Amino acid sequence: MRFNSSHTLLSPSPFTMDWEGQKVAEQLMQIMLVVFAIGAFVTGYVVGSFELMLYIYAGGVILTTLITIPNWPFFNRHPLKWLDPSEAEKHPKPQVTTSVSKKKPIKK
Repeated sequence: MRFNSSHTLLSPSPFTMDWEGQKVAEQLMQIMLVVFAIGAFVTGYVVGSFELMLYIYAGGVILTTLITIPNWPFFNRHPLKWLDPSEAEKHPKPQVTTSVSKKKPIKK
């Protein structure tokens, strides 16, 4: 295997999840876990089986994991565009300025 020198640790690979994808995965995970928890509780209550409730919720957790953890292509619809390091050196870094607010004198 040959190492590509243009690939750095800071440059994203095509298989990484972007910021919007992370947000979608987080929301999807929360919704799916709540839906499976409610469904498992109602089913377990109606049937009267605590064991069935646990199996349904465990299945929901596994399904949620399989959907939200891998870097599926739909989680990378808004990739970040990184500057090449040589190109980044050409652009000046933003300067942080601290402004002192001057209060207007009160007229009497």
